[in-house]
Amino acid sequence: MLESLFAPRGVAVIGASQTPSKLGYGVARNLVMSGYKGALHFVNPSGGELFGRPMVRSVAEIPDPVDLAMIIIPARAVPGALEDCGKRGIPSVIIGSGGFRETGEEGAELERVCLDIAARYGIRIIGPNCIGYLDTHLPIDTSFLPLPGPIPGDIAFISHSGAICEAVIDWARGQGFGLSRLLSLGNQMDLTESDVLAPTAADPETRVVALYLEGVGDGPTFVNQATAVSKKIPIVAIKVGRSARGRAAVASHTGALAGEEAAFEAAMRKSGVLRATTSEALFDWARALAWCPLPPGRKVAVLTNAGGPGAIAADALDAQGLELSDLGQATQTALAELLPAAASLRNPVDMLASAGPHEYAHGLRLLLEDSQVDAVMVILPPPPVSTAADIAAALIPEIQTADKPVVVALMGEDLILQAARLFRQARVPDYRFPERAASALRVLVERAERLAQPDEPPLKPAVAHTEAARRTLETCPVKDGFLPPNICLELAQAYGLSVPKSRLVHSADKAAETSEEIGFPVALKIVASQLTHKSDVGGVALDLIDPAQVRAAYERVTEQPKQSAPDAEITGVLVQEMLPPGQEVILGMVRDPQFGPLLMFGSGGVEVEGLRDTAFALPPLTPHELDQMLGSTWAGRRLEGYRHLPAGDRQAVADGLTALGQMAIDLPTLMEVEINPLLVFARGKGASALDIRIRVGPSL
Repeated sequence: MLESLFAPRGVAVIGASQTPSKLGYGVARNLVMSGYKGALHFVNPSGGELFGRPMVRSVAEIPDPVDLAMIIIPARAVPGALEDCGKRGIPSVIIGSGGFRETGEEGAELERVCLDIAARYGIRIIGPNCIGYLDTHLPIDTSFLPLPGPIPGDIAFISHSGAICEAVIDWARGQGFGLSRLLSLGNQMDLTESDVLAPTAADPETRVVALYLEGVGDGPTFVNQATAVSKKIPIVAIKVGRSARGRAAVASHTGALAGEEAAFEAAMRKSGVLRATTSEALFDWARALAWCPLPPGRKVAVLTNAGGPGAIAADALDAQGLELSDLGQATQTALAELLPAAASLRNPVDMLASAGPHEYAHGLRLLLEDSQVDAVMVILPPPPVSTAADIAAALIPEIQTADKPVVVALMGEDLILQAARLFRQARVPDYRFPERAASALRVLVERAERLAQPDEPPLKPAVAHTEAARRTLETCPVKDGFLPPNICLELAQAYGLSVPKSRLVHSADKAAETSEEIGFPVALKIVASQLTHKSDVGGVALDLIDPAQVRAAYERVTEQPKQSAPDAEITGVLVQEMLPPGQEVILGMVRDPQFGPLLMFGSGGVEVEGLRDTAFALPPLTPHELDQMLGSTWAGRRLEGYRHLPAGDRQAVADGLTALGQMAIDLPTLMEVEINPLLVFARGKGASALDIRIRVGPSL
């Protein structure tokens, strides 16, 4: 997998320079200083010598072997150099030069030219507008970043930003942890994060992959790749651009509530990627995942020499959804023999300020031996008697031999620096405050729980008349807009969704006649694709019990909306049977341009946007994903029953979500589907889609 890129037998620098201020000099210098064992070739039309090696005047003159070329010349000259690489038979190229798509249309055209050349010769490209990559174990460094580079380690970093790479290298050195591999992808003209993820994870020196993302080019491919990788090693990611920018073409509650963030969050959750919200957390988590065993559960013990930090830790653990362990009586008895009488033997264990290396090490051992403890947070402010370094030296052997994770909240600065060095050399994750340590423990728990989940096949609807649904869409006159109510009902029924008896009418007399055929009581609803909230404008009438009421209601629901929505086009009135009461939920789907169909579930009815009690997921759903969707919302938990409210038919809701997901996968022209409300009856009694809106368009 991309062997010529990540394990090249020879590397050429096209644009190597003798001038120290030029990037071509920096690339050549870094390759030499990295200790790369393969062949190095420098290319410059002027010839000469650089770092004791001759510079050839053209790509054609490069001797064997050469698998990888780093191009660092003006953008306008890059296509010619790429053509030369193709003729020379170089399979992999890194284009470090800027001046491409990031500068405008002229630069974008340059990228298209380069891609055409690469396609002709089968060349794979990283960049342009990137700093290349480095591998601390091969070793190789194709970047032009200032030295020293990162220390060898076990965390790989893939980034859309070159500047972030430079900062991370320097910060990692200061924090005392190393990198196995670092890749800057730049404009991703060819190779993307999805292409390099699996080869990076396959590196035997890499234990964790960290990602800095500004977006994802091919959402489904990324989900597939990340899902496969995350089963083997952890992936942590940060994505910038979280703020909502809105959507141009949404016309449903689902479309309004689902933005880029909801889709990205759902994709990360489905693929097992642990998503950080800050750059600091990204590497806090990466260190813990690389250096700690996974916990068997969520119960945490806290060992400290002061009450205040212990209280902070207790709050932080609770905020992360973790539990304070109830220590066993044997553990408390042993702690009582070890510590002063005034010490607190309950969790958090406060050993008091006099605690030294012996108390810390022995106390940690006792906590780790307790079967009620799944992980331990050790809090170490500067001790008044011993030194933090002495305590660290005593703790490290206990931590290294433990089969449960231990993280350290090493609080302070100057007085704990030597202790920090000792912990980092021993691969023990240390954090300045308990909140960061608690966050790292929570991620270890999430990783353990993810790995414990069985591989489940996705759910399939009991009914899926896909071909019939496709024929219905093909024969429908609407090709870009909202479908008529009768077509919406047909599509829903094709996938096994239950709908009330309904019929579209265009006169008061026909409404009365139809009501008698359906059977009283009935409801009337105007059909107007521009109106999302029909009841707000008087477009709904309920519980009509005779023809006279139906005729009067028909006039009312067709006239009242004109006052507040005069431009709305009313294309008819839906006569619908009234159903018994139940719980109202919303099912929705919007097609995300990056990740495809995005399902929504939550509290339905008229307050859906106000409550914002929603959950999102990418279909097809597994049983676990469906449980997560329902369990993360009040609407889903309420289906189990609440006070006077009887339990609803949870299985009917699950079946509805499964059917909607399959419908979205099978019918790519569906842009938005909303069932609001889905009326859920008592357990075992099913559910009915009272109102269905479907918008179609060209498939993405």
